[in-house]
Amino acid sequence: MQRREAEKFERPDIFRPPSERESYFLPLTSGCSNNTCTFCGLYGCKLRLRDVREVQREIDALSMYVRHGVRVPDIDNIVYAVAQRWDGRRVFLQDGDAVVYPFPKLVAALQYLNEKFPDLERIGSYATPQDILRRSVDELRKLKELKLSIFYTGIESGDDEVLLKIGKGVNSSQMIEAGRKAKEAGITLSLTVILGLGGVEGSRKHVLETARVLSAIDPGYAGALTLTLVPGTPLWQEWQQGTFHPITPFESLEELKGLIENSSFTDCFFSSMHASNYLSIRGRLPRDKERMLKELERVLSRKDPSLLRPEFLRGL
Repeated sequence: MQRREAEKFERPDIFRPPSERESYFLPLTSGCSNNTCTFCGLYGCKLRLRDVREVQREIDALSMYVRHGVRVPDIDNIVYAVAQRWDGRRVFLQDGDAVVYPFPKLVAALQYLNEKFPDLERIGSYATPQDILRRSVDELRKLKELKLSIFYTGIESGDDEVLLKIGKGVNSSQMIEAGRKAKEAGITLSLTVILGLGGVEGSRKHVLETARVLSAIDPGYAGALTLTLVPGTPLWQEWQQGTFHPITPFESLEELKGLIENSSFTDCFFSSMHASNYLSIRGRLPRDKERMLKELERVLSRKDPSLLRPEFLRGL
């Protein structure tokens, strides 16, 4: 893990879950501690930590602006641009996994945020399985008390072979352990998986093993993305070299169908609304399983490309 707190912190671009679109985006880190995922644009990045005093200074500036319309000198204009669109209820901690922030400093930042904005409803963050595993349940409960109550975690696949190939850094058992630990602490989980990550040859196993892991964790939210090959990443290079064989758009829908068919949830909001997907569906599982499968079967039976999101509209 590379930590460069002494260097000047550069504010990361806003990269957030769709459900956090009206949140205030507060950076604690830049980059990702797990920078070895071969499909990810953050591959090989350096993790940088922001000084907690700088975080508190931004919170002060945000408070002055929201309450009095006053702009503090030497504060990045993005603070005010984001504040103008903020719903005042939610905060999202940046960047790729803000939960890696040293625990005492994370607590201090959250306490300060709650002092300045006591009416906050929820604070969210990306969290790698490694982030969760390195925290005790009591530490996670402390974060929940401070309103950090939802983790967005990339499961990507439940297939240990795929996880090893993509450099995820954990296996499926550790994924399940992390998910259950977060749930024990009362933290809501929103998990993402990536259709097509096993390629053509590993498609069926990828689907079945991913459904197994999702079922074992039983999150409140789960979302499917479709693999988008990012130029320059190792997986993109494998594709260029002919050693990775991507699935077709309709095969991605077959994978989505297989995930829904083979997953077992207590009550999970499941969606494929992300812009990377060729077809958007959503619903509560198991309640809406039959309807969602029928939607997919209708499109799969017709094999009409016009029913799919065109490539130029797909994105990360």
